[in-house]
Amino acid sequence: MSDNFSAHNELESKLVAAQDGELDSEQFMRELLQAQVFMPVEDEPSGIQGFQRSARANPLTLQSEDGQHVLVLFTSPERAKPFLADFPAYQGGLLTEFSWILERIGSGVAISLNPGVAVGIDFDASTVEQLIHASRQQPVSPSAS
Repeated sequence: MSDNFSAHNELESKLVAAQDGELDSEQFMRELLQAQVFMPVEDEPSGIQGFQRSARANPLTLQSEDGQHVLVLFTSPERAKPFLADFPAYQGGLLTEFSWILERIGSGVAISLNPGVAVGIDFDASTVEQLIHASRQQPVSPSAS
């Protein structure tokens, strides 16, 4: 599955290893909680290019066939570009820790990491709830000052 996929960062390498059975899924999930991901957000029209007036980000969410809201995330901005060609309003984005997103996501939301890419993963809403719980239980690493 990942033979033609070239990992561009550490998260992608770990995702490939997990999908190839070389990395335990629980270990991958622990790594994912600390990893940085790209969250596409809607660009706000402004008279000044690159300037957004509001402090609220509207992330890209889609609705699945069964009516479930799915938050779209990517392992890097480069992985998002082909997918986002179909969503021209979402050319902006945030690079942030996956755990930060989990702290702010509502219940009942699924996550798709790298949709449309050969190496990706989908989390249903109940799995996202488990990840939220796990992220709260994981000790916070001290920041370097």
